[in-house]
Amino acid sequence: MLNLRRRPVVTAADLNRGLDALGLDGSQHVIVHASLRSFGQLEGGAKTVVNSLFERTATLAAPSFTYATLLSRPSSPIRTTFHRDTRVSRDIGRVPQEMVERAEARRSFHPTLSFVAMGAAAELVTRSQSLDSPYRPIGALYDLDGYALLMGVDFGSNTTIHYGEHLAGVPLLTRWVPLDGQVAPTAFPNCSADFATLEPYVRGQSEQVGPATLRLYRVRDLVDATMTLLSHDPEALLCKVRGCRCQQVRDRLRQEGLRPRPHRGLEESLRPAGD
Repeated sequence: MLNLRRRPVVTAADLNRGLDALGLDGSQHVIVHASLRSFGQLEGGAKTVVNSLFERTATLAAPSFTYATLLSRPSSPIRTTFHRDTRVSRDIGRVPQEMVERAEARRSFHPTLSFVAMGAAAELVTRSQSLDSPYRPIGALYDLDGYALLMGVDFGSNTTIHYGEHLAGVPLLTRWVPLDGQVAPTAFPNCSADFATLEPYVRGQSEQVGPATLRLYRVRDLVDATMTLLSHDPEALLCKVRGCRCQQVRDRLRQEGLRPRPHRGLEESLRPAGD
């Protein structure tokens, strides 16, 4: 027989109780990665997630990547340009798109790897980005003693780890993006398919909200644990899928080794060039 039973609807009150249990009280600066599908049925969808989080954070940030703008070669034709309201790539999720659609949100300039933020430090987080350090908004959250919140997603969605790789000195690839009518080079990382390797080395808090697991980690813990792990095994977070760009990074690691990069504090990263 056809099973007509449906999962119970997860309500806004259910979500709020889970966030309260994690200790989010309005004082934290948080980057969120969320899968609405993981909740089954969530009352209000992405709006509920953003409303609930915004009430319980000082700053709410999320990756708002737009992969359609990425160019593999400097001679590639520009087919898609980026602007403040460019739609977020579907696989990044509906929550950052909901944030982009809010007038008060700030979005960083990067044509492919932008971040969106709302709240007290939104301007600081988004302005800190550069083409050679596109994950620098995570560095801003590191300085703010911020948190990474995973809502029904695994460590493959944990963007914070990329900033730890950057500081550890993992080689970055070069890709190109359309910027101000020109084609500009930008740093681009390996994939995140094997980021679960880091999971045993970092502690977080977790709460269940319906069928979704919510996990909260300090950004500093994630970044520091990444650097420690890679100092012992530089290839620990690279996948082994043939043809993945991880293999290019692995080849360079074996030739060059790790070349650690300095963490630039907020004041330094926001200082105009030449100062």
